Amino acid sequence: MTAAEISRIAGVTRATVSNWRRRHDDFPAPSGGTETSPLYDLPAVQAWLRGRGHTSTASPTEELRTALRLLGPGSGVAARLFPLVAAASRRTPEELAELAALPDDQLIARAEKTAGELPVAVPEADPVRYGLDDAGAVRALLGCVREAGAQAAVDVLAERELDEGAASGVYQTPEGLALLMARLLPAGASGVLDPACGSGTLLSAAARQGAQELYGQDSLPVQGQRTAVRLLLAAPEAETAIRVGDSLRADAFPDVTVDAVLCNPPFADRDWGHDELAYDPRWSYGLPPRFESELAWVQHALAHLEPGGYAVMLLPPALAFRSSGRRVRAELIRSGALRAVVSLPARAAYPLHIGLQIWVFQRPEPGGTDRTTVLFVDGEGEQRDGATGTPSAPDTATAGVGTRGGSRPRRSGSSSSAASSAPASSASASASSFDWAGLTDRVLAQWAAFTPAPDTYADEPGVARAVPLVDLLDDVVDVTPARHVRATAADIDPAALARRVHDLHEQLAEQVAALAAASASGGWQPSGASAREWRTATISDLARGGALTVLRAAAPGTRGSKGPAAPTVDRPVITAKDISAGNPPSSGAVDIHADTAQPVAAGDVLVRGVAGGGDAAAMTRVADDRDAGALLGPQVHLLRPDPARLDPWFLAGFLGAEDNIASASTGSTLVHVTPGRLRVPLLPLEEQRRYGEAFRRVYELRAAVRRTADLAADTAATLTTGLTAGVLLPPDTPGTPGTPDSRSA
Repeated sequence: MTAAEISRIAGVTRATVSNWRRRHDDFPAPSGGTETSPLYDLPAVQAWLRGRGHTSTASPTEELRTALRLLGPGSGVAARLFPLVAAASRRTPEELAELAALPDDQLIARAEKTAGELPVAVPEADPVRYGLDDAGAVRALLGCVREAGAQAAVDVLAERELDEGAASGVYQTPEGLALLMARLLPAGASGVLDPACGSGTLLSAAARQGAQELYGQDSLPVQGQRTAVRLLLAAPEAETAIRVGDSLRADAFPDVTVDAVLCNPPFADRDWGHDELAYDPRWSYGLPPRFESELAWVQHALAHLEPGGYAVMLLPPALAFRSSGRRVRAELIRSGALRAVVSLPARAAYPLHIGLQIWVFQRPEPGGTDRTTVLFVDGEGEQRDGATGTPSAPDTATAGVGTRGGSRPRRSGSSSSAASSAPASSASASASSFDWAGLTDRVLAQWAAFTPAPDTYADEPGVARAVPLVDLLDDVVDVTPARHVRATAADIDPAALARRVHDLHEQLAEQVAALAAASASGGWQPSGASAREWRTATISDLARGGALTVLRAAAPGTRGSKGPAAPTVDRPVITAKDISAGNPPSSGAVDIHADTAQPVAAGDVLVRGVAGGGDAAAMTRVADDRDAGALLGPQVHLLRPDPARLDPWFLAGFLGAEDNIASASTGSTLVHVTPGRLRVPLLPLEEQRRYGEAFRRVYELRAAVRRTADLAADTAATLTTGLTAGVLLPPDTPGTPGTPDSRSA
């Protein structure tokens, strides 16, 4: 391990590690590397740290990554540990701690026995064998399962195995997106197939919606293993069949038809088998063009459906309009197989630079009802500026209208995790800035209104529209939602828009006054000729001393260690976006379970687990009465201070300092914060409260700025829409041509 890794697990700076090397003769000598970049033996360093009272502050997942890396490339231990994860998930935390405390030889023997108890459910898994060299990795894995959950351990193993054996570039489907796609399926769908299953996110979401027969295939063995273990954790009672191989060239389920298909296939794959599969019977809608691999996956999915069965697929936006795929698109529309297309915001899922689309298909039934329309939903409109919270133009453009509620590399299932040094949760973390609950409600409300009676569906301008097939079958056959959904001037009520503008102006005036009050000078004084200095302690130190408790949310979909699956909890959730935007808790925690949910109490300090965007001061927040009872969302840490020893606003203010966040973070593009390494000054409680009150005022100022900016942007967008649509007239301004006081040039 490097000096940087030593600093992370010890919770100190690199300068401190260098100081230890110079001052302590018993500090472990380098065991490799170079003179300028030495490498150290992990067990020796850990023993030295324990001897001096230093406990590890690295996260359990980071410790597992370090242990796997130290075994070197080609060890294959990551793949051999998959069965142990599933077996360990059935043990209590106390049993796992007892197992990890055994000597190496006993640990290895017990680990082999424990993993051997697992039913044969991991594809192409050899009999489990561990060596003494694997003891560190086994011990780290048990700790990761105990502290971070089995799914976190599975993701780390897959990340490592992909780095060793496959090219990078496959990504995990965000949990919110997977759940949205699963909820577009009919309620009675029992058998579900994912022919590019990757990490198993979509099949896991289908299981949470009641599916009992789960089929998956992926071209990478590690992804097949990952999916199999994930489903053992998420749906232990379901019947699962996971296979490894190329679904298009070597379909593992040629005779299987299912109620539904969920799939996030590889994009822009030019080597999908165009020539060798030219006469394949699956191409009933036309031979997919060489550069339209997505249309091959679409027809593969339809071929596996029972008549009337549904397929929900995540596809690139170019598929909706590329001329090369026009004929196949036309046949899908003409036959009634294409039922809906939903556009998603950019950055909702990888690749982040484009807004992907969800396409919903239904296999035509012989003698079934002719379908005459296709539903288009603009899922982008509400979140077009989701990163900043700025309201979007489509919402303002439809004021007065009622509301119902690039390319991708690799052939492997694109729902797998990024095979890079970044944690496997990177994709879902990047997508955490989106309000998945709001987007899901928006889309499902339209789908629920459309499916029972497509011919009588009432359009919602700017949001959703049912378009007759004949209008789609033109020379282009473009099924881009924005082309069909956008609001027109005829959809806007001029009087309603004028009233909305008046209301926005009044709200903006009130908010500007509130901002002025919040920004008023409040007697801020210099500390003296130089900055104050104080002793500090880490959060880990304070937790060990009982001054606070550190809690975190369970991974989405996590169940208890034993027993049947628990029911989901329909309660608000505090997300990382809520913390940074100052919003109240988000709605419905549909994928958080009662036995793993962590409720929030007033006075808790909430810390975002992922930093980014240069807004370090928005990394923390103190929970208030409106947050009490909400559940802790993913990528959020909760610190519960003892009010007799720590003031919560004092804690939140110092923890959110830019330098503090930087010193406790790892990563570059996506920065993960380790809360145990954050530091706070050691001050008397009375002085803490003075600082806490000051930090509370700063927070209120930031919130006022944000609300004012949002209202200003909403007002400007509404005015622009009204003027350009011809439903608002410019105000009479003296000196303007056409007004009574104007003069000719």
